[in-house]
Amino acid sequence: MPGNSGSNTIIHDGGEVMKIQMARLTPVGGPFPTVTVVVPSYNYARFLPACVQSVLDQPAVDVRVHIIDDASTDHTVRVCQELAAQDPRVAVTRHSVNRGHIATYNEGLAAAETDYVVLLSADDLLTPGSLHRASSLMERNPALGLVYGHPVEFTGEPPQTHSGSRTWSTWRGRSWIRAQFRRGLSIIYCPEAVVRTSVQHQVGYYRPELPHSGDLEMWLRIAEVSDVGRINGADQALRRAHPASMMRTQFGTVVRDLQERQRAYLSFLQASGLPRATKQELLELVSRRQCEEALDWVISQMDNPPADGSLLAAVEYAQSAYAGHRGLPLWQAYQSRTGSGCRTPVADGVLTNYGTWSRNMGNRIRWQRWRRFGI
Repeated sequence: MPGNSGSNTIIHDGGEVMKIQMARLTPVGGPFPTVTVVVPSYNYARFLPACVQSVLDQPAVDVRVHIIDDASTDHTVRVCQELAAQDPRVAVTRHSVNRGHIATYNEGLAAAETDYVVLLSADDLLTPGSLHRASSLMERNPALGLVYGHPVEFTGEPPQTHSGSRTWSTWRGRSWIRAQFRRGLSIIYCPEAVVRTSVQHQVGYYRPELPHSGDLEMWLRIAEVSDVGRINGADQALRRAHPASMMRTQFGTVVRDLQERQRAYLSFLQASGLPRATKQELLELVSRRQCEEALDWVISQMDNPPADGSLLAAVEYAQSAYAGHRGLPLWQAYQSRTGSGCRTPVADGVLTNYGTWSRNMGNRIRWQRWRRFGI
């Protein structure tokens, strides 16, 4: 990692202001920052040892692990007892009855007393040095309440990860909030997020009424009272993908996912102290983006449409989400594909091809911007 600070770069992107700094690690001579990693687990005994080890191996931080077993029915109890016996930094709480994931998350977050806190699912992993990188940025920038980075999604065996980080990005909280509304999709997944514990206690925890999108809503609340940072270049966490995930079962349809995200945005706006005009602008941004996302998915499925009625549901959602949908290029492309437009066949063909190109290019640009800068 570069040792010199270099010059800061200010980027104006779609109304948001992002500052890029050369990354510098905090010297190891002083006391290490303290970090609590909360590990909620339900029937994930087979993943727990690797998860906990990925935390205990973190260098240059004083780390504690709090495993909360939500009344698992596998051999989680035995595994937890073994882990706690092997290392005094591991503490275990066991529920006699299953309380659900939101209550379990909140119990762990509320109990944290360290400088920083992380929520790490028992089937996920931290990458080597991730807590040192995040805490270094937060130690140098006391206004930061949340720092995240790039998560690697995987199945099976964990892949190799990148640990080199050349730059940090930082945003004023309101700029980051606007970027999140403009994207319409959570910028942060969860295991890569490190929160200043005092800020976490200040804003509260997960909303029970948002079981699918509670993390998105909570990040927004944190950004309303603090600034946000990101580690660029390095992979900060490994996120396991498997069919048992709640996001891939209960909330597996496109429309349901969009609806749950919209609930998170609306919940934040209703409780936020932002000016009314700002709230209206943010609602317009996210409503348009969600409409575009629904139409984008519909167009991508039209050559081989599913038989479950989900295409029609997505079109109806797009229409209801954004009053100005008829003026969007994606709506016009959809009409061309369905033959409901008023143009000639040649014009419809040109518009369809342009719409496909524009849609693909827009998705690629959004992905590249998120991958490089996290926003």
